[in-house]
Amino acid sequence: MLFSATSASPIRAVLAIVSGILAGALLLLAAPRGYASGDGLVRQEVTFRGGGGLVLHGTVLSKDGAPGPAPGIVLVGGSGSGPRQEYRQEAEAFARAGIITLAYDKRTAGYSLLHRDFGLLADDALAGVRLLQSRSGVNPRQVGLWGFSEGGWVAPLAASRSSDVAFVVTIGGSGYDPLRTQSWNLTTHLRHQGVGGPFRRIVAGPTAQFMASTGLFPAAGYDPLPVLERLHRTPVLALWGDHDMQVPSQESARIFCEALARAGNRHAVIGFVAGGAHNGHRTSDGFDRIGGPLFHGKKLGELTPRYAQTMTSWVRAVAAGHPPASSAAPAPAQALATTPVPDHAWYAWLAPALLLLGFAAYPISALLRRGPVLRPVRWLAGLGPLAVVATVACPLAVFVADNGAAAPVVWGRPVSWLVVQGLAAAVVVSACVSAAALWRRRPTPSWAVWLRLAPVGLAAVGFVPWVVWSGVAA
Repeated sequence: MLFSATSASPIRAVLAIVSGILAGALLLLAAPRGYASGDGLVRQEVTFRGGGGLVLHGTVLSKDGAPGPAPGIVLVGGSGSGPRQEYRQEAEAFARAGIITLAYDKRTAGYSLLHRDFGLLADDALAGVRLLQSRSGVNPRQVGLWGFSEGGWVAPLAASRSSDVAFVVTIGGSGYDPLRTQSWNLTTHLRHQGVGGPFRRIVAGPTAQFMASTGLFPAAGYDPLPVLERLHRTPVLALWGDHDMQVPSQESARIFCEALARAGNRHAVIGFVAGGAHNGHRTSDGFDRIGGPLFHGKKLGELTPRYAQTMTSWVRAVAAGHPPASSAAPAPAQALATTPVPDHAWYAWLAPALLLLGFAAYPISALLRRGPVLRPVRWLAGLGPLAVVATVACPLAVFVADNGAAAPVVWGRPVSWLVVQGLAAAVVVSACVSAAALWRRRPTPSWAVWLRLAPVGLAAVGFVPWVVWSGVAA
């Protein structure tokens, strides 16, 4: 034997101690670690499970050496992919003020251009609240939410679902549903580009109705009013940049104020950020960004001088047990008034579908059965579908690709829309020429010919009121 039974016990004891030390070291290495940088802030990478169990990644920021327990805040981003870096300036401002902050990457699963679930996003935000509540140094009763733009719908929704949310801060939140808000955003930017009223009314009217009726616009009819009216105890700070050109700030502020008053909320503060854009950052007119970092080629702009101070001082007052009483600052002028999106209607999508079928019936029947081909009708059958598709696609492209799809602009109209109007005129002319040719034709066409011509003729007749309704004639 190499060692005796009496010598085995000390060796085992030493091995146990060494194993314990190694196990502890491995646990420390596996655990999330905070790291301090030269700006006096500590950043810790974290993961947590959001709605549906999806793993989300974020960063917790705190002030190095700050005494606890401190209030906490979870940042809920705007529409799009929403990586946490977009809100770095806000996160650092809150952390420097002694408010422990969680900024996290927005989910990509269950969120796309065609699908939005604000309830799922609210679940993600509440999971972030629970994460902060579980951390040492955080006052679990003073963790709130900050929501930007789309987050201005999500943060109040999350707060209405849970008493864990101690307060809500919004910047650039809309009081209207997403489709009406986006219609206003697009028409405001089209106006800035020099696009006249007729085309803007098409975008906000028939095209918005088409988007709603076909389900192409996600969460189009989400109504924020019932949610705001449930926030009767949660302190709310609702802010807008006084140069917000993406949501109707004046109307939204009125809606927030009235809804929270109906809820009996005595701690709802409505305010505006001087010199602020949609995100509260510096701007000269709402269409630019002054200074600030670049993110994915997009300038974020610098925080306005009093934007961060207004939010952080309000949060600290709430955390200290002295939430400011309800107040509403005077609203700045709004570029344009919003217009309600027309109700869903079957004809918004069925009418162009029937017109396409009618125009296409003539060439299809010509392939199936030989017979006389009338040149004017052939032109009508060719131009008709092209005009229908272009009439729908041109303003629809503004919703899909933003207002840049309207460039260039001539005579107050996008050049592409002038082409659409020319196509529509060509269809009407072709219909008239076809009708005249048939009237003069000898001998009189047979019933078989008339049956072939009936669909395209009905489509030509229906095309005229449809293009008037679609705004092409304006």
